[in-house]
Amino acid sequence: MAEPGTPVQRTEGVAAVPSPPTVAPGDDGLAERVTVVLLTYNCAHRLGRVLDELTALGVPVVAVDNASADGTVDVLRARPGLEVVPLPENIGAAARNAGAERAATPYLAFCDDDGWYDRDGLVVAADLLDRHPRLALVNARILIRDEARVDPISTIMSRSPLADTAGIPGAVLLSFMAGASVVRRSAYLEAGGYEPVFFMGGEEETLSFKWARTGWHMRYVPEVVMRHHPSVANAPRMRAFGMRNTLWNAWLHRRFRSAAAWTLFILADSPKNRDWWRGVAMAVRGLPWVLRRRSPMDRALDAQLSVLDRDRFAQRRPLFNRIDPLHRRSGGSPAAAPPAPPAAAPAAAADDPAENPAA
Repeated sequence: MAEPGTPVQRTEGVAAVPSPPTVAPGDDGLAERVTVVLLTYNCAHRLGRVLDELTALGVPVVAVDNASADGTVDVLRARPGLEVVPLPENIGAAARNAGAERAATPYLAFCDDDGWYDRDGLVVAADLLDRHPRLALVNARILIRDEARVDPISTIMSRSPLADTAGIPGAVLLSFMAGASVVRRSAYLEAGGYEPVFFMGGEEETLSFKWARTGWHMRYVPEVVMRHHPSVANAPRMRAFGMRNTLWNAWLHRRFRSAAAWTLFILADSPKNRDWWRGVAMAVRGLPWVLRRRSPMDRALDAQLSVLDRDRFAQRRPLFNRIDPLHRRSGGSPAAAPPAPPAAAPAAAADDPAENPAA
């Protein structure tokens, strides 16, 4: 319950949290609590506004670049106050791990190279993380472009049917959007961060399942806001990776019947185009590695995920649909501009598939 006189924002039917008190930037301790970890790839032409907005937050910013070849690193280094980490190769989502390791604050605001956070929302997220020690992640509400349209994924998250059992405000989540999340650094490092083998596209699932299995909580909180100005240039190239990754994660973590049902749904729902065939091929090539690491979750957690599955199953597209909705969408999706896969995939670790299917 908010203190008397505290302004409260109400959005999308999610239980509201108190807005932060009005204080001067710097008086809320945000710089000591939150570091922005910015992931970049070949974005020199659009990075100026993103850096303007992020540096105006008054918090540390660590920019990790995925081996850009267009001068992105030069743009980053020209900005005073940024810590720049140029990687020698594109390792996808796992590049965020390098930023997490360098941060000195307890919380991380992960950000892609096409968006930024509202400062007041970061204060809300940090306050929630302060108050709830088993809260691992706060997912922001995503507003698209200058007209601030609510991204459909935010609407879906706000309607989560899962019940809160921990007394933590916000909608209960079992997954999240990587580039629109404020994360407890200790929980992130404890779980090992993002695994390089997944590269990009649905990479959040394995991390979120690890958290859920070890008693960490995730919430969608609409008072935390990510301003997203998406580019869909690379999105179609990631479809196959996303399909592969969700199939892998099903068989890594879900119980047999749930994994089988999810596999049938993904195969039926995904557009039947070149990405479909490539995604299936990559998933099959990594199957021996997946089965070696398979560790099904307990029945209670699987049952929670099955509740979310039923909502997805009810919205299945026609079986022989061949159209990727991104080609018909002007606004893009919250993950519409991840780094493109490298010409040669990252080398597989010892316990990764013998031949990384991302190649």
